[in-house]
Amino acid sequence: MTHPGGIAPSVLDTLEFHTALGRVAEHAQGPLGVARVTSRRPSVHPPAIREALAQVAELAAQLITDENIRAEAVPDVSPALELLMVEGSALEPAALLDVLALLVAARAVGTELKRLEHLAPRTAALRVEPLPKSIEPRLQASIGPDGSVLDGASAELARARKAVREAREHLVKRLEQILAGLKADDRAGDAVVTIRNSRYVIPVRSTSRARVGGIVHDESATRATVFVEPPEVIELGNELRAREAAEQREVLRVLRELTDLLRPHREPLARSLEMCVAFDDLCARARYAVIVNGHVPAVGEGALAIHDGRHPLLLGGERPVIPFDLVLAGDEWTVLVSGPNTGGKTVLIKAVGLLSLLAQSGVIPPIGPRSALPVFTGVFADIGDKQSIAESLSTFSAHTRTLREILDGAGPGSLVLLDEIGSGTDPAEGGALASATLRALTRRHAVTLATTHLGALKQLAAETVGIVNASLQFDAQTLTPSYRLLKGVPGRSYGLAIARRLGVSADVLADAERSVPDAERQLDRLLAEVEARRQDLETQARELEGRAQALGEEREGVDRRGEDVAGRERAVRDRERSLDAAAREQARAYLLEARKTVETALAQARAAVDEATAREARRLVEEAIEKTQSPSREDAKSLSDRGWKSLEDLKRARGSTTPTPDTRHLAPAVPVGSTEVNLIGMRTDEAEGAVLRALDDAIAGDLPSLRIVHGKGTGALRKMVQEVLGNDRRVRRFGFAAANQGGAGATVAELKA
Repeated sequence: MTHPGGIAPSVLDTLEFHTALGRVAEHAQGPLGVARVTSRRPSVHPPAIREALAQVAELAAQLITDENIRAEAVPDVSPALELLMVEGSALEPAALLDVLALLVAARAVGTELKRLEHLAPRTAALRVEPLPKSIEPRLQASIGPDGSVLDGASAELARARKAVREAREHLVKRLEQILAGLKADDRAGDAVVTIRNSRYVIPVRSTSRARVGGIVHDESATRATVFVEPPEVIELGNELRAREAAEQREVLRVLRELTDLLRPHREPLARSLEMCVAFDDLCARARYAVIVNGHVPAVGEGALAIHDGRHPLLLGGERPVIPFDLVLAGDEWTVLVSGPNTGGKTVLIKAVGLLSLLAQSGVIPPIGPRSALPVFTGVFADIGDKQSIAESLSTFSAHTRTLREILDGAGPGSLVLLDEIGSGTDPAEGGALASATLRALTRRHAVTLATTHLGALKQLAAETVGIVNASLQFDAQTLTPSYRLLKGVPGRSYGLAIARRLGVSADVLADAERSVPDAERQLDRLLAEVEARRQDLETQARELEGRAQALGEEREGVDRRGEDVAGRERAVRDRERSLDAAAREQARAYLLEARKTVETALAQARAAVDEATAREARRLVEEAIEKTQSPSREDAKSLSDRGWKSLEDLKRARGSTTPTPDTRHLAPAVPVGSTEVNLIGMRTDEAEGAVLRALDDAIAGDLPSLRIVHGKGTGALRKMVQEVLGNDRRVRRFGFAAANQGGAGATVAELKA
C-alpha cells in the first residue's frame, strides 16, 4: 500500500494525513509496527485497496468477539540480518538477544495466525513456517537477559572463567598482604586494592613511592597519592591478563558459532520479522476500525457516497462528533458548500479528503455502511491562508497561483478541495473567477468540494449541470452550528443576524439590510421557509418513531406483566402484521413528491432575476409546504389510540384514484421502520417472526442497516438470528456489533439498497 499516486506531500500535510495515521499507529504493539503504519501511503490501484481493506475488516470482525488477539513487539534485527551475509562475521551478544526475542515473538504470532486459519484466512496468510525449535534453547543457554555470554555457552568457556576467577583471587589476596605490611605513613587514607588501566594496584603516598617500588599506573588529582603495581605481583597480573584473553577468545568463538548457527536461516528470519511487523500493522488498523466503528466502503465503484462520515481527528475529543452524509449522483461532480462561519465547512471538505486518503492507504475510515469511495489518482487542496511575505504574494495572489496549479493538473479521477473560493478580492471578480473554475473542473469530471461566502455562486448549481449546492445546518434561533450537512440547499449567511446578536446598532443594521439586493433577500427568505419546513418534518418523523417505540414497549410490557398474555400478544402481532407494504410505499411517495416540488421551487428561486419570478417561486414553495403538511395533519386526525387507520381511509383522504387492493390490513400513516429490534425475553419462534417483520419494515423504510439485540445467554437467539440473516437475500452482510454497541450481544445487518 505504498504505491505513489499524484498526491503532493504538501496536500498530505494540509489534510493532516500523517496525524491521522498517528492515531491509527497508537494501537500498534512495537516501534516497528508504529513505523509501518505511519509509513503507509495512498494506493491508486483499486484491487490492492480492496484486498487491504477486506483483510482489515476480516480481522476487525474477529477482534469484536475476541479481544485476546494481539500482535507482538519485535526489535529491529535488520542490521543483524545484513551482517549474517558476511562470512566469518560474529554477532554481538545484544544482537543475538534481539534475534532470540524475534524467534520467541514469531513463534507466538505464528501460533495465533494458525488459530485464525479458518476464521480469518486473509490474516492467516501472513503466517510463515517457524525456524527449528532447537535454535531458541541454544541461544537461551548462551546469552543472558542482560546480553552477556553465559558460562553455559561452552565447557571451555566455563573452565576459562574459572581460571580467571582463581588468578584474580590470588592476585588480590597478595596485594592485600602487601598493603597490610606497609607502614601507616606509606599508605594512603582508607587504602584498598583497586584497578587502574585494567591492572590491580594499591594506593600509596607519593613520598613513599621509592620505598614501595613497582609501576605507577595513575595518581590522584592532588598528586598526593599514586596507584602502584608492586614488583612482586607484576607476574601475577600478567597471568591474570593472559587468562582473561583466553576467556575472550572463547567468547568470540562462541559468538561465531552462534552466528554460524543462524546464518543458514537468514531468509526465514527476515520472513519472520516481516510477519510480525505486518501483523502488528494489521492489528493496529483493525483495532482502529473497531474503535471508530468504521465500515469498508465500496472502492472504485460508482460515485462518491459517504454515510455517517466523521473527521478522524475529531473523534475521541470532549465534544461529540456530528456525522455527515454526502452522496453524489452519477452526474454530480461539484458540491458547493455555503453558509456562515463556524459552521464547519472547512472541516467537512478536509474530512472527505482525509477519509478518502485513509481508505486508499488500507485504513478503514470512520464511515458507515453503504459508503462508496472513488479511487483518486490525484488530490489537490487549497485550504488555509496562502499569504507569502517572502515571495511578496498577497493572500489572493497565493490562492490564484494554487488555483492555476490545480487547473493544470486536475482531471478525471481527481479530488479537488477549495476553501473559500473566490475570496480575497472584489466579490464580483472573485465570484466570476470562482464560477469559471468550478465549471471547468465540473466539465473535466473532477470531484470538487468548494466552500464559499459569495452569494452569486449559490445560483451556479441552478445554471450548471453537475454542480449541486449544500450547506451545514445552523440553528437560526441560537445562531449556533449543528454541523449537519444538507445537500441540495445553499446555506444562509446569517451575517446580519449574528451582527444583531453581537450588539451592532439598529440603524447600521437597517441600512445594511436595505443594501442587500432584492434577489438575495428573497432567496434568503425562501431558504428560511424551506429550513423551517424541514425541521417540522423532522419533528413529525421523530414523533412517529416514538409511537413505534411505544408500541414495542407496550408489547414488552405485556410479556413482563403476564396480563392476558395470549390475547393481547395476538392483538399486537395482528397489528404488526397489518403493516401493508403498498400503503407504506404510497405514503412515502407523497413525501418524496412534495420534496421534489420544494426543490424545484428552490431552483427557480436561485435563478430568480426579477420580482415576478421570485413571487412565483415563493408560491411554489408555499404550495409544496401545504402539500407535505396537509396529509400528515389529516392522518393525525384519524389516528386512533392504537395509532393506525385503514388503507381505504388513507387513500380517500388523499384523493387517490388508485384501485383499492383487496385487503383487510391496516397501514400506518408513514413508514415506521426502526433501526433496532430487541429480542430479549422472547422465545426462539416468536423472535424469528420479530426479526422477519423488522427486516420487512427496514427494507420498506430504506434503512441502511438493522441492529438486532439478542443478548449472549445460551446462544440460541444469536444462532437463530444469524441463520435468518444468512438465508435472506435482502441482507448484504452481517456481524456482531461494535464493543460499545453491544458486542457479541447484538448483530448488525447491512441491507441492500
